[in-house]
Amino acid sequence: MPDRDLLRWQFDLTWSLFEYHLERLAPEDHLWEPVGSVWTIRDGAPDWAETEPEPVPVPTIAWVSWHVGWWWSVAIDHVLGRTPRHRAEVSWPGPDRAADWLRGLRDEWTGLLPTLDLSAPSTFPWRDRTVGHTVAWVNAELMKNVSEIGQLRLLRVAASANPDVGGHPG
Repeated sequence: MPDRDLLRWQFDLTWSLFEYHLERLAPEDHLWEPVGSVWTIRDGAPDWAETEPEPVPVPTIAWVSWHVGWWWSVAIDHVLGRTPRHRAEVSWPGPDRAADWLRGLRDEWTGLLPTLDLSAPSTFPWRDRTVGHTVAWVNAELMKNVSEIGQLRLLRVAASANPDVGGHPG
């Protein structure tokens, strides 16, 4: 059985690393394309393929932040016993509201954590695990996405300061 306090500590540590980047994101960072082949948000909708292409396109910060909002919303739906939202029902709120949207999901999630039965069967992301596994998965998935957003933001800053660093002009 996962330890609730340890899971919460891990979540808070990951979130503190995320805040470092959220506080520094500029609107133009979100849709910056580091290469020619990207997954981004186009006309309000995220790029998507039912079968992942090879090579996988590099996501933009907008796409990664939408992805966090999507999987986190679905995880919340599952632990609350609600019908999970379909991917197309989760909209990216745009560069000016994305950080607040993610902070709202954080608040909702941390409000739920003390109420969850970590030993109860889970329906997401695996059917043969517990809610405790789902909480641990949220931490791991968030940690991965925080790293992606942080790296993209740092590359964008470096490309802005030195055009020889890279970045796709699109």
